[in-house]
Amino acid sequence: MNRTLFLSRNLITFGVPISLFGILILLIKSPFLPGNETLVVGITADLLLTVPLVYFLLIRKTEIPKTTVIPIMIIGLLIGSYFLPNESQYYLNFFKTWILPIIEISVLSFVIYNVRKGIKRYKLNKTESFDFFTTLKNTCYEILPKDVVIPVVTEIAVFYYGFLYWKKRELKENEFSYHKDSGTITLLIAIIFIVAIETVVFHILLAKWSSIAAWILTFLSIYSGIQIFGFLKSMLKRPISIENDRLYLRYGIMTETAIDLKDIETVEISSKDIELNQETRKLSFLGELENHNIIIRLKKENELIGLYGIKRKYRNLALYVDDKIEFTNQVNNALQHEAKNNGGLTGN
Repeated sequence: MNRTLFLSRNLITFGVPISLFGILILLIKSPFLPGNETLVVGITADLLLTVPLVYFLLIRKTEIPKTTVIPIMIIGLLIGSYFLPNESQYYLNFFKTWILPIIEISVLSFVIYNVRKGIKRYKLNKTESFDFFTTLKNTCYEILPKDVVIPVVTEIAVFYYGFLYWKKRELKENEFSYHKDSGTITLLIAIIFIVAIETVVFHILLAKWSSIAAWILTFLSIYSGIQIFGFLKSMLKRPISIENDRLYLRYGIMTETAIDLKDIETVEISSKDIELNQETRKLSFLGELENHNIIIRLKKENELIGLYGIKRKYRNLALYVDDKIEFTNQVNNALQHEAKNNGGLTGN
């Protein structure tokens, strides 16, 4: 019943704007448009304002973010740009030049404002450590469609960690690094250099055949290098932490998982080879290419979130921690504390 209601609601929410766009396309293609300035103004206003307004009225009492009105507006803009004759796009071009940039800046400002609010909240609440990536995700989930949040957040985070966040991250007592002795940083730096060298070589070779293809490859290579650099820097800024009865395991912005302490069965120091499968995984996105020195076994299945929101289930997780002894001691102490609290509650 609930599923049927949900599907019916979505059919109305998205079906009405689609139908309105379809009617407007038919009007554009009709013989009434040529030379009819009033109709051109009306169709342009409907594409950019009326349809988004109707969509807003349909979603205003739902959980769909109100900012999804903007993609509807962009769809209207694309339809007008494609179907309206060039001589009828004066008002459309005015919107592109003057109105659209204001909307984009407003959305960006809103995101920055909410992220700053998140930073202030973390500073006031000393029991939690501020994490830009987490705060950005929470902010974007409130204002963007869920399907686009992770890709958008990942791109912003790559730029933030790669080029904006240069201040050294001082570890707290409950935080642990994992990049100093694992060799991953060296590997990623080597990959960046290899990409740079190969880009120059392939650009020269491809340019003899097609300069466009050469520049496309160069752009993609530079983009890949920026991504890797952002991933690398994020490892220095997002430590593993134990807080609020949870264990937060992070591997830069590439993978992460949060484990309730009560769900941990054992934490052991071990570097022995393990077979990776659906139950046993590694925190590192490099998998078997990176060594591990800690194995965490859980009482029940948990979820590992990878790049661009890819989710994988696990019950055993292998990872590398620079200070493995202190990490194990703190986790075991936290587990004992959790057990005592649960025992005290049971006794009462």
